[in-house]
Amino acid sequence: MQPSVPRWKTLVRTTALSLLAVVAAVGVGAGPAVAADGNVAWTVRTASNSYGEARSSYSYNVNPGGTVEDAMVVANRGPAPLTLAVYAADGFTTDAGQLDLLTGDKKSVAVGAWVKASAGSVVIQPGKIAQVPFTITVPANATPGDHVGGILTALTQADQAEGINVDRRLGIRITLRVGGELKPNLAIENLHVTYDGTSNPFAKGDATVAYTIHNTGNAALSGQQAVSVSGPFGVLRARAGDIAAPPQLLPGESWDVRVPVRGVAPAVRLAATATVTPLLTDASGSTTSLKPVEATAHGWALPWMVVLALVVLIAVVVGASLYRRRNRARRKAREDARVRDAVAQALDGREPQTS
Repeated sequence: MQPSVPRWKTLVRTTALSLLAVVAAVGVGAGPAVAADGNVAWTVRTASNSYGEARSSYSYNVNPGGTVEDAMVVANRGPAPLTLAVYAADGFTTDAGQLDLLTGDKKSVAVGAWVKASAGSVVIQPGKIAQVPFTITVPANATPGDHVGGILTALTQADQAEGINVDRRLGIRITLRVGGELKPNLAIENLHVTYDGTSNPFAKGDATVAYTIHNTGNAALSGQQAVSVSGPFGVLRARAGDIAAPPQLLPGESWDVRVPVRGVAPAVRLAATATVTPLLTDASGSTTSLKPVEATAHGWALPWMVVLALVVLIAVVVGASLYRRRNRARRKAREDARVRDAVAQALDGREPQTS
């Protein structure tokens, strides 16, 4: 699983003509998540029951067609009564590598559609708490594997200064593993390598290896990465330093990677190899390393001074060849002219002129 994140935060602002502008803060860390702004403050946490106590998030293993009943505890830390909307949403990985939830105007098709709270809203008096039960109903035809989403509380307030409505969200992540054959798999796609050399033909340069990690299986996966670049037949191999792990990718998600490799010899033809070891985390938090996947791509690494010298040499050779060809053509033209003149003089009965 990806490291615990104390807050999910997104910001979407629109003009007053819009029906709704959203500012979302979704807590998914250990302990109660907190939303506080002026006189409004509330927390959410998991309920203590047969699934455990002081859980940082919800995690279940459920067969297709099965159900789960659980609850979220909401506490009003402010001085005034608080009315909060309650709903669920699917999760996704942002470009920053963080897990986020779809906003209320986006349609959920998995966890967000399977989770139903006991009520669409909850009213909490100052200093009080409320327990919000919810039920997860997994369809009989649900795809086996991992599905991630969350259950949220939301408060919409008018921002007079900005002329917009602000929707503040606070919720808890739900990780659901649907029973069936688990097929964890990562693929390395679009691998390529580029080389940046120096003016010294004997000095080493830098290479950049780029590729995409694609979760083509049905389990949420992270991974350990290794990248190396070598010359023909594996000689002059250079390895990248420590590479940051990709975020935990949900099934179907992709993550673009660019890795610099220092000290690469200009070996004319380079082979770049990327290796990713998938990491699978179970409901207990235990992580298992799976069989590594590997991909190789090739690229050119030419010492530019040598290339320039070769270009100059080729230009000289081609120029000399053209010069010789022109000289031969001129000599042939003069010889042809002399022969034609001799023939003409012979036909006139004159002695041919010699030169």
